[in-house]
Amino acid sequence: MTTKMLSPESMRYDESSSAPSPGGDPGKMSDEISVLEILTLLAERSRLIWAITGICAILGIVISLLLPVRYTATVTLLPPQQNSSMSAALSSQLGNLGGVAALAGSGFGLKNPNDMYVAMLQSRTVEDAMVQQFELMREYSNRYPSDARKTLEKFTTIDGSGKDGLIHISIVDRDPNRAAQLANGYVEQFRNLSQQLAITEAGERRLFFERELEQTKNKLADAEEALKKTEQATGVIQLDSQARSLIESAASLRAQITEREVEIQGMRTYATGENPQLAQAQRELDSLRGQLAKLGGSEDSNGELMVPKGRVPEAGLEYIRKARDVKYYETIFDIMARQFEIAKLDEAKQGALVQVVDPAITPDKRSSPKRAFIVIGFTVCGFFVGVLAALLQAGLLRLKADRETSAKLSYMKDRLAFWRSATKSVDSGGAKAVEAKSGGH
Repeated sequence: MTTKMLSPESMRYDESSSAPSPGGDPGKMSDEISVLEILTLLAERSRLIWAITGICAILGIVISLLLPVRYTATVTLLPPQQNSSMSAALSSQLGNLGGVAALAGSGFGLKNPNDMYVAMLQSRTVEDAMVQQFELMREYSNRYPSDARKTLEKFTTIDGSGKDGLIHISIVDRDPNRAAQLANGYVEQFRNLSQQLAITEAGERRLFFERELEQTKNKLADAEEALKKTEQATGVIQLDSQARSLIESAASLRAQITEREVEIQGMRTYATGENPQLAQAQRELDSLRGQLAKLGGSEDSNGELMVPKGRVPEAGLEYIRKARDVKYYETIFDIMARQFEIAKLDEAKQGALVQVVDPAITPDKRSSPKRAFIVIGFTVCGFFVGVLAALLQAGLLRLKADRETSAKLSYMKDRLAFWRSATKSVDSGGAKAVEAKSGGH
């Protein structure tokens, strides 16, 4: 039996011939780069990696030191709570004013009140007041108030969507004291705005009864002045018991009629004409008007009270009319005053003005820049850039080592050089032609 001896050249030939074809499985190719080879390449080029990492780390340090220092101040607010229990409790003690009191006790309710208060804090009215109070146009170097508002919005965060139900206002500024002042200034400007608006059901009622109370007060003053002039003109200063009783009865009926009219007016803002309570109130109003008509009085302040002849001197008729008006407006004034006080107490109970849970204080630590995170981020990015550069360098060297690939790269370089030289020659020829034409002219 003979044994065939193989030379080294034949062994290399066999190894090359046993290599998989280009169409074979790339995972079994002999030139596959393994993880160990990658680690070896990175170890050989560790200087390049660490150099790039160090440069990026130094760059991160420089940038973190150059960034302006900012401080953040935060104020936490408790928005008004929608609650009308006090109005219901107080209204039940007003006796014959139960109709109006029931209207006062009804609540409108808000689906998500925090959204409304956040929108008010972000309103142009509040922001303009902030710009003027703290001279933010000069602070932010803006020429127009609109630009100052935009800058303020960029440094302001107002959040009322948290699970705690509170509103958080955060202000970022270069000066820690100014940051706290701006945050607390938002609360002050919101309070100024809310005093002019009815942002709760009790606030709406307060504004309504306040207007009615002011009108009734003026009418009562006019009636008292008219009574005074009548006394001076007629000399009548007292009435008999029957006339006084008629005056008081008519004034009481007219006051109840006005009460029902106010009640119906309020109910029509949320109820239709078929509402049972509205229909009942209308029937009561018609009944009171009938009683007043039987007494011979009128709802009009200029109406006359018919008194049997012979019981009231003719000179006292004018006095009776004026005294009746005074009594009427006194009753109406008393009704409106009580309702106004109920609305004010309800508004205080509901917290028409937001309550400050945590006022903004001067921050003792900067909020930005976070220098440690910046330096760490730049260092990590530099490390990955260094690894990528090392792998690219190794890949280029590997391509140059391959004859076929090296020839292709040389051909590409030659073609690029040819195109550059051709472009330069065309440019120079065009320039010479232009000079020739200009010289010929």
